[in-house]
This record gives sequence, C-alpha cells and structure tokens, in this order.
Amino acid sequence: MLPRCEIKIHPDKIDSRLGSVKVQIRTGLSQLFSDIKKHYLASWIKDNIQKEECCFYVQGDREGVCMCGYLKIHHVDDSIKPESNQAVTWDRHNHVRQVPTDAFGDISFGGLGQKTGKYVRVSSDTKPEVLYQLLTEHWKLPPPNLIISVTGGAKNFYMKPQLKAQFRRGLIKVAQTTGAWIITGGTHTGVMKHTGQAVRDYILSNNSTEGQIVTIGIATWGVIHNRKPLVHPQGRFPAYYSQDVQTQGHMSCLDNNHSHFLLVDDGTNGRYGVEIELRSRLERLISQQPLGNKESGVRIPVVCVVLEGGPGTLNTIYMAMLNGTPCVVLEGSGRLADVIAHVAGFPVAKVTLSLIHQLLKRFFCQEYASFTELMVIEWTKKIQDMIQMSQLLTVFRISEDDHGDVDVAILQALLKANRSSGSEGRESWERQLELAVAWNRVDIAKSDIFTEESQWKSSDLHEAMFSALLGNKHQFVRLFLENGVCLRQFLQEDTTLCHLYTHLPTSCFFLRLLVKRIQTERTAAPLNISLRLVSDEIRHLLGSFTQPLYPLPGLAISYLKEDVSVNLQSKVPLKQQFSSVPGLGPDRGGASHRDPVRDLFLWAILQNKKELAEIAWEQCLDCMSAALAASKILKKLAEEDEEEDDEAKEMRELANYYERHAIGVFSECHSCDEDRARRMLIRSSPSWGHTTCLRLALEANDKSFIAHSGVQTLLTQIWCGELAVDNPLWRVLLCMVFFPLTYIGFLRYRHDDCLQKELERSEEQITVESVTGCRARIRRKSPVRDPLTRTPPGLKPLNCSMRLVSLFTSPQVKFYWNIVFYFGFLLLFSVVLMIDFQTTPSWRECLLYVWIFSLVCEEIRQLFHDPDGFPFNKKAKMYIKDMWNILDVLSILLFIIGLVFRLAMSLVLSCRLTISLVICCRLTISLVIYCRLTTSLFYAGKVILCIDFIIFCLRLMAIFIVSKTLGPKIIIVKRMILDMFFFLFLLSIWVLAFGVAKQGILINNEDRLNWIVRGAVYEPYLIIFGNMPSDIDTTQFDISACTVNGTDPLKPKCPVLNEDQRPAFPEWLTIILLCVYLLFANILLLNLLIAIFNYTFQEVQDNTDNIWKFQRYELIKEYYSRPALPPPFILLSHIYIFIRRLVLRKPLQGHQTFKEELSKEEEEELLSWESFMKDNYLQSTRQQHSQDMDQRLSETADKVDIMTEMLQRENNLNGTVAMGKRITRLEDQHHQVEFSLYSPPVLNEDGQVQSDRNPQGRTGMRGRGSLCCLGPNHILELVLTRWRDTEGSVLEFLSVWNREESLWELPGGLVQSDEPLSDRLQSIFGQRIYNRIKAKVVEGSKVYEGYVDDIRNTDSAWLETTVLNIHLDRTDHQLADINRMTVSSLGCDEVVQWLEVNTSTRMSSYQKDSLRRVAELHLWNM
Repeated sequence: MLPRCEIKIHPDKIDSRLGSVKVQIRTGLSQLFSDIKKHYLASWIKDNIQKEECCFYVQGDREGVCMCGYLKIHHVDDSIKPESNQAVTWDRHNHVRQVPTDAFGDISFGGLGQKTGKYVRVSSDTKPEVLYQLLTEHWKLPPPNLIISVTGGAKNFYMKPQLKAQFRRGLIKVAQTTGAWIITGGTHTGVMKHTGQAVRDYILSNNSTEGQIVTIGIATWGVIHNRKPLVHPQGRFPAYYSQDVQTQGHMSCLDNNHSHFLLVDDGTNGRYGVEIELRSRLERLISQQPLGNKESGVRIPVVCVVLEGGPGTLNTIYMAMLNGTPCVVLEGSGRLADVIAHVAGFPVAKVTLSLIHQLLKRFFCQEYASFTELMVIEWTKKIQDMIQMSQLLTVFRISEDDHGDVDVAILQALLKANRSSGSEGRESWERQLELAVAWNRVDIAKSDIFTEESQWKSSDLHEAMFSALLGNKHQFVRLFLENGVCLRQFLQEDTTLCHLYTHLPTSCFFLRLLVKRIQTERTAAPLNISLRLVSDEIRHLLGSFTQPLYPLPGLAISYLKEDVSVNLQSKVPLKQQFSSVPGLGPDRGGASHRDPVRDLFLWAILQNKKELAEIAWEQCLDCMSAALAASKILKKLAEEDEEEDDEAKEMRELANYYERHAIGVFSECHSCDEDRARRMLIRSSPSWGHTTCLRLALEANDKSFIAHSGVQTLLTQIWCGELAVDNPLWRVLLCMVFFPLTYIGFLRYRHDDCLQKELERSEEQITVESVTGCRARIRRKSPVRDPLTRTPPGLKPLNCSMRLVSLFTSPQVKFYWNIVFYFGFLLLFSVVLMIDFQTTPSWRECLLYVWIFSLVCEEIRQLFHDPDGFPFNKKAKMYIKDMWNILDVLSILLFIIGLVFRLAMSLVLSCRLTISLVICCRLTISLVIYCRLTTSLFYAGKVILCIDFIIFCLRLMAIFIVSKTLGPKIIIVKRMILDMFFFLFLLSIWVLAFGVAKQGILINNEDRLNWIVRGAVYEPYLIIFGNMPSDIDTTQFDISACTVNGTDPLKPKCPVLNEDQRPAFPEWLTIILLCVYLLFANILLLNLLIAIFNYTFQEVQDNTDNIWKFQRYELIKEYYSRPALPPPFILLSHIYIFIRRLVLRKPLQGHQTFKEELSKEEEEELLSWESFMKDNYLQSTRQQHSQDMDQRLSETADKVDIMTEMLQRENNLNGTVAMGKRITRLEDQHHQVEFSLYSPPVLNEDGQVQSDRNPQGRTGMRGRGSLCCLGPNHILELVLTRWRDTEGSVLEFLSVWNREESLWELPGGLVQSDEPLSDRLQSIFGQRIYNRIKAKVVEGSKVYEGYVDDIRNTDSAWLETTVLNIHLDRTDHQLADINRMTVSSLGCDEVVQWLEVNTSTRMSSYQKDSLRRVAELHLWNM
C-alpha cells in the first residue's frame, strides 16, 4: 500500500508548480552559463588588454598633484620617490607602465533609450587587432559592412532643425540598412551628443532592441567624469554610471546612447585627444578586413562624416583624405564644415589666403582673433590640398541635394571614391556593385550603378547574384533579373546549386534534415551536400508518388559513385570549386533538363523565404504546379518541425499563401478556357516529378483548391464517366434498368458533345468560305480533344455496344448499382438474423456468406491495387488511416468470428447420432455437456452477427458522403462523435463516483459481479435519463423485491436492515447525493455536451462544404477504379483480375483519367498559356492592392482636409475676434440710435408691444413675420449619425427633403420650454421611433446653441437653435427601424434618407456649419 499523504494538491496547482520548477531550472542554467561567459571574458581581457598608470610621482604646479594629472594619493607606493629625485623631468614614455586593466564589463545608464552597453579601459598602445577581436568575438558584434567615423566639434553647438533632422534620419538609415558601425568620441558633448540623440530617437520610435545600431565611443579615460564606479579588478556586470553633466566641469560624461565604449588610457588625467591615434589605427585595421568574409578583394569601406569642427577636426579630415578615406561635410553645421563647404566648388587658384581669412572671420566669429597668421597659412594649404582630392570630398547641401537625406550622400561619396580609385572600368563597377549589395541599398544601385553608361552581361552579375541570394536581399535579386541575369546560365553548373544548399543558414530546418540524412547514409564520410541528397529529401517532402527531381544525367547514372557535391567544411572559393569537379564544365551535356527557375524557387521555399520565393514563382512557367508543390513541402516541413512553433506557423501561413496563388491562377485559366484549365489539372508535370496539379493539391490537403468550381467540374466529369454531365438523374436510373433506351439517344454522351463541337466548327469554316467566295486560308485547329474520353474523338458516332459499356462503366452508375445491392445485402442479412437463422445453414444464409466473401475480396483488391505507384507499406498506411476502411475490416472480422461460433453447432450435429449409439452412459453425459456448450456458442455467434449488422448499417454513411446534402452533415457527425468520447470520460467519473458510493452505502458485501455492475454503473447511468431509483428512499422499500442474503440470483440484495426489518442507511445522505449527482450530471454535463456540439457545429459548418468536396475525390477515385459489377457478382471481376495479374502476368491499367502525358508541342503551348494567365492574375492582384491603397489614401486625405479646414477656421477666428467684438459694439449702438428715416414694414404685428430687439441688428422688417412669437423662437434640430460600415470610414446623417425650398434639412422644429422634442418629429418618424429617440435625448451631445442667421428673422423676432448629435451604433434597435422607415418614405411627402456628411450637400449654411462641427467631434473621437 502507498503511504497516506495528508497534503492535497489540485492538478492545476501541480502543473503550475511543475511549470515554475522548469522555469527556475531554466533560469538557473542560463545564469550559470552567463557566469561562465563573464568569467571567461574577464580572464581573456586581463591576459590581453592593459591599462597605463604613472609609476613616478613628480610634483606639478599644484600641491599634491603629479605631472600626469593624478593626485598623489592615487599613485602606488613605489611610484613616490625621495625628494632627491624630484628634479627629474616627467616623461610619459619613461614614467608610465602597463598593468592589466581593471575597468571592463557592462555599463548601465538610467532613463529612457538605449541604456545598457559594454566598456573596457585600454592602453593607448593596445594593438588594434586585439580590439577588433574583442568587438567581434567576445562582444559578439557582426563584422561591419561600413565604418562611419563621425567627427567634428567636441563642444556643444547649434544646428538648424532641418539639418539636424536630416542628419539624424540619414545617419540611422545608412547604419540600419548597411549594417554599419558608427564610431565617435563617445562623450555627451558636441557631435557625439548629436549622434547619440539620433540613436535614441531610433530606439524610442521602434520600441525594441532588435536591429540595434552599433555605436562605438572611443574616448579618453582621463577626461571621463564619474569613472570610479567603472573600476573593479574582476569587472562590473553591470556598472551603474551616473551622467552628471552639471558637475562635470572641464571633464566629460559618457553618452548614454552609445552601445560600446573603448576608453583609451595613456596614464594621464584631464588631457583630451589621447584616443585619436588609437582610433585612427583601429579604423585603418577595420578598413583592411574583407567585406562579408569573402575573397572578392572588396574591403570594408570607411567614410568620415564632418559636422562643425575646429583646428583638430581639420587635421583629422586632412589625414583621412590622405589615407584615401572619403569625407562628407554637412554645410550649415557651422565653423570648419561651413568653411570647407563654401570653397569646395572653387578651383584651387581662387582659394586664396585672403578668402580663408574672410571665411574664418565669418564662421568662427570671436574665436578668429586667437588664430595666428601661421595657422591661417597652414589651414589654407590643407584646404587647397583637400579641394584637389575632389573625388574624396562630398558636401551635403540641403538646398541642392536632390535626395534630401544624408544616407544617400554618404553612400554616393563612397561609390565616387571607389570609382576613382584607379581600378579598371569593369572591375570598378563590380566593386561598387559588391558594396551596394553588402549595404542592401538597391536605390543606390539603381541610381549610380545600373545606368546607361554601364553595360552588364549575365556572367558579370553572377557573383553579386550569389551574394544577394545568400543574404536574402530579394530587391537585388529582382534588380539583377531585370538587368539581364539569366537563371539558366547562373545555375548551369550543378555545383552552384550545391553551393547554395551548402550555405543554408544554420537555423534552417531543411539543412538539419540534410545533415541527418547524410549522417544516416555515410557516417564516416565528411559532410557533403549533393543534388542526390537534396532530391531524396525533397521527394520525401513531396511524397513518394513523385519521381526524383535531380536524376543526375550522364555523370551520375549511379548516384553513389560520382555524385556532384560541395564540402560543408570547405574553405575553397566558389570559382575554384566550380572548376574542381570533373565532368561538370560548361561543355558537359545532359543538364539542360533541369529547370533553373524551379531550382531557385525550391531553394527559397525550403528556407521559408517568402520574398525570394515570390520572385522565383513569378518567373515559373509551370506556376500552378509550383505553388501546389510549395504548399505540400511547407506543410510537411511544418509537420516535422515540432520544436519551433513560430517557424512552423510561418510555414503554414506561407503554404496557405501559395494555395491562394494556385487558386488565383486556376481561376484566371478557368474563366478563360474551361477545357484547357481541366487539362492543366491532370497534366503530368516533368518539372515536379511527373505528377499532376490535382494530385499535389490532394496530397497537400489543399481543401480550398479542391473546392474550386473548376476542380469540382473535373471531378463531376470523372464521376459521370463517358456520360454527359447534364443528364438528369432520373434518366440515368431509368437507363440502368431499361438499358435499350441508350440506343435511341435517351442519354447524352460526352463523345456526342465533341462531335457537335467539331460539326459547328466545320459549319463555321463553310460559312466563311461562302461569304468570302474562296477557300479560307486559315489554320485548321485540331479536333476538340476531351482528356476524359477513353477513345479519341472522331467523326464516327458511338455504336450500341460502346454506349452500353460506357453506361455501366461510369463511376456514377457503379455507385448506384452498389447502393441498390448494398441495401439488398442488408435486407438479406436482416432476414437471416430475424427469420432464417437455423442450426443448419439455409440457402439464404449461404448466399449471405458468398456475398460477404465478395466484399472481402474487394477489400483485398483495394489494399493491393496500386494505380499510384505507392509501395505496399505506404498503401497499407493510407488504407488504415481511412475510418471507413477500419469499419470494413472490423465488420469482416466480427462476421468471421460470429461465423466460426455459428458453424460450431452444425459440426456437432453432424456427428451427435453416431456417438450416442456406441458410447457408454458416462461419455453420453459428457456429450450432453458439450452440446450445451456448442448451443451457447451458436447463440453467441448470432449475437456477434447482430452487432456486426449494426456496423454494416453504419457503413452506409460512407456511401452517402457523395451527396451534397448529406455529405457535410456526415462530416459534422464524425466531429461530434469525437467530442462525445471526451465527454463520456468526464461523465464516467461522476457515474462511477455516485454509483460506488450508493452501492457501498446501501448494500453490505455484495459478491455477485452482475449485480455490482448493475448497481454501480447501470442504474446511475439510467438516472441521467429520468429513471429515478426506489431503493434510496425508505418509504418505497419492499422486502419482497430483494433477497436478504443474496441467494436469489434474480433479485438484488437487500440493504442493511435494522431490528424492524427496515433499511438502516441514512436516508438524508442518499437523497443529498442523488440531488448533487443530478445537478452535475443532468444539468452541468449534459448542457456542456450541448454547448460542445453547438461549438463544433458552428466551427465546422463554415468549412464543411470544402471538406466534403475534398473527401468526395476519394469516393470518386474508389468507384472509378472499382469493377463494374456490384457484389456479389463482383467475384467475376475478381476472377478476371486474378487471371490477368497472376496467370497471364499482365499489368492493370492505372488512372488514365487522373493523369495525362502531353507531347512536347502541347506542353509548351499549355505552359505558355498558363504563364500568360499568371501574368493576368498578378496584374489584377496588384491593381486590387493599388485600389485598396488608393482608397485608404483617399480616406486619409479627406480626414486631413477636415483637419486643415478646422485649423484654417481656427486661425481665421483668432484673427477676426477683435473685429467681431467691434462689430458687436457697433450693432448695439445701432439699436440704440434712433433713425427718423428708418421705417420698415410691419409683418403680423398682432397688436403686441414690440420691445424685443434682434441681437444681431436691424433686418429691414418688424413684427412677428412668419415666426410663432416675438422675441426668440427656440427650435431643436437633431443630427442622427451612423457609420456606413464597421470600419468607420464614412459618416452619414439622417436628413429630410424640403420640397418647397428644394433643400435637405435636419429633422427638427419649434419646441416649447417644457418639451424635449418638436412635435414635427413625431409626424416624420412615427410614434415608436419618436419615443425611442426621446429617451436618448439625454445621451446626445450638444453641438451648437445660439442665434441662427435665417431669412425669417425680423427686428422683433428671430430664431435660436439647439443642435444635438445622437450617434447610433450598428447594434441599436432603433437603427433598424429607421432604416426601414427610410425605405418606406420614398413615396411619401417627407422623404427621409441617410446622406454622407459632405460640404456639397444642398443645405442651409448654418446647418452645414452644424454638420462640420459634428464631423470634427467624431474625427477627434476616432
């Protein structure tokens, strides 16, 4: 027994605790590995990197401060010498020593942006090779494709906002797109600060650390403020650095936006410029490294970007240009940069000393006074030399720059320098192209490389094409194809393709599959990737029904002897490997059968590279097969790649993407020519293993493609066989019984349709000849060919025998005959079980056995029949995976078991009489016992056959799956059955729990197994369906209905009784248990089952049609290959097949209808047409995408126009506020001034005293006019709005047509003070809508309230309005009522319609203004 445990844990808690333990283990391991890496890094840095410290203290100008700049207390003891040695002059070369560095690790800043980096304190004499190794190997920086050295003013300076924005945007763009390193001085001042802010803006805008910009700050250790936290002998991981700019004084803080810091130490303190020499040596070393680790001779380029600057900056630029480094100067940044930019375009003769004097005085201002004449002369000489090197000097000017960004200027400066480096013309262009590919700047390549001056041959671009493919630079691949790269020449050598597969990224799942296959086949050999291995793995992914894609011709008749391969570990350049393989030179023959576009497409698909695959697919001729093959390969890869869920998800998405491509191309083909489109489905594709599009779609489980109407039309034609598709079903059924009707044309045949088309074509030609008067010189098309007809079309009609054979060999007719005979089989089976199941088999039972035997033979034929070329194990797996085949096997096995049991009785009866005559009495008793046993076996056999009958009846569902009505429902039933099995598991827990508890409480020590099962399982299960138990209630107890001791096998055992012979169990407990059981089992679980069924129905309902159409193919294929005779007559066909295969050794014909081999001319014609249809599909897709983008742009432009109008109105309002106040005061004075000549007419005076005055002034009329009363007349107008669609793209409002004014107006009218709405709205909307809107008035938004400029206004009466906006959601009930009202109002006096909120609507001006306010309100809410 297990020990008792008092701790109770819920399973969910166990899972959560196990999950937390796994997380803790994973965290602990990662921390351990991190500590190991840090320890290794610390030991390497101490062994290879030194710092410098003063070893000889010499008193300086200040007390306690050495000549090195450090305090005396910061020196080691042995560096402080006696006073006698103080007269020695301090020299850095003699009095500074190198010791292992004590400042390295991770540096952490506070605040936003990129705040964590790496740092190290290095000696000024450190070898640049060591620093480059530190950066690339230990700090894991990828080798750069470009070095951007930013130099200029070290102090803070002002830059114009436009120039600052362009500098930041261009610098980050060039660094991000090219993979460049940015090198600066690393401090938080001057040009370094501007660079750091550019990096900060990029990080904040992207909100992630992916694609981090590498910004390396090389600063002087002795000028760093707050450097003490950086020092630790074992390194700081991390060191928390405080950027205190306020207290830095003459020191400098590190910039918190740099990612890496090299802090250069020469043993001094407070001296700037120490890092310049080491920085120069490091940049020179990096510029000597190969670009991209290639042997092409292209090195990593370096460019110097100059902002502002002073004398030191001039020396830096001058030395860089002497070393061949191009420089980009930003005009407008100030000081030195503006001086150079001003004279950059001048000839050297015009750059005089006086000109430099003027420019220095202009741009340096007060600092110019400190310049000596000798300095100015030196500056003039250097600037003249720089101007002479114009190929290395580029000036970025905002006003003249066409591209408007710094990144283009930087890259063009590099190309200009490379173009004038002295290389040959073609070599120079290739170097520039290599740089552009490395930078991934296709815009630079288009504008500066692929110009009219440069003429490229396909072979010239092969190396760049190879680099672009390996770097996944799809834009360059497209550019190269547009500029003359021929894929056939590029992939002419097999080694090129092998090399592409060799350089697959290590994260590629297909590469892991290749390596696994190599290790399985040749464990001792070096890892080689060959086309044979690739072909085998692709065939594994596509399926064994395809032929190998790369059967190497000539050279590799035997794959294992001389296989084309490339060594994975080889370091030999690509060109050398091309020529090192014997027999694979350009003159080798036999390789022309390979399709280079397919090879490139496959290579991209196997890596899950969508963009590259899309480019290759657009070039494919057999594009539909390629798309379906890609779908199959990707789904298979996703199925096998179980470790990477994200990658598998991307593969499935890409597979669905290419399935949609295949559907799109096929739709174009089907809409153009249905016959050709159907031929494309069954055409054998040589490029894809001689398989068909239909087969690829089926194997890829592309249900949407199979559900296409064109594919279904093909399947319907196959289903009908030689019969025409449009034959009514009743005619087919009638001809199945009265077949002579086929001789009189009662049924139409597809052959007849072909003859009719040919006849129409001949008549058309005759008509043309009769009209023209001469024989038409037109090319006669070939006769119409239907790929589904077995006999070639001719002019001779079908004879009677052919019509009869075509009728009964049609899969449709086979299916109907099988249904009829299957119902006959079930009828015979039921008669035998219920009426004629005798001890001796009758003729009906014997006929049933023969029938079953024919079904067994048919199942064996289906298992071994192999028209698709599958091996037996593959065919067996496919057979077992089908649920209906499992039912067939189960029904046959049960029938055999029942037959064995049933026939045991017959064998005994045949010998019973003979044995009873010669055997003694004892043996006769044994015989009687044996006969009883055989009788029980006989009955058991009948029971088994009855159960088997149920399975045969369930098999009917597979027959009716072809029905369009019943098929989808059967699929839903299958899914629900799976759900029910999971539900039964939950239900069994409650049934057993209640049953065992009830049985244990009521019955004491029941030892009869049948009654235990009845009480613990059967009765609790019946309770669910309403059969309430009577044994748990003592009031219904009857002792005569049970047995006390359990001796009566027909009665249950009585419960535990007391002295009064009454049940002693606690009645209250059993009733409570029953109530709880009913609550959970009857209410909770059954309703859960209903909810599960409802969810399954809703989930499957949308896809059942596609699933049914997909599964329909299997049934069609089964009956197409099935013999024409139904069971049991099918035995004759089986005998014929047996004789043909095993006796005569003749193979059976395959699925000719499902696969068609075309001639070369037909193949080329069909592929050309398919390519043309693909171009149409791509063009329509791009147009649709463009229209979608145009619509979005239009909607955005409309919103921008509204915002612009709002801003203009606001500006105009602010500008006219004062004028408005003055006019108001004038109007008030105007009312107070009496004019004797002012005598306007009085309208509807009604004898009232006209004391009210119009607040906006005189109108030229007095009295009430057409208004209701004097003074203000209050009106309420409603703006009922809705969104036209769910995306909220168009706002609409409800309007009423005014027939008198011919204007649209807002619904509303005059209101009384105590009424929320106008009575006029009730007449417009009706009572029901009026009441609902009245209830929503309180929720409305007040848009405007005040005076209305209306033509009805007078001096004594005017309108004042209140405009309310009530927005109706699409879920509001009143919106549906209003929509119905708008439809019904079309014939009424007052037409109510929804209109778009637009300024062009014919309305009064003040209502247009109200609509503008409503639009602004909803725009801001969006």
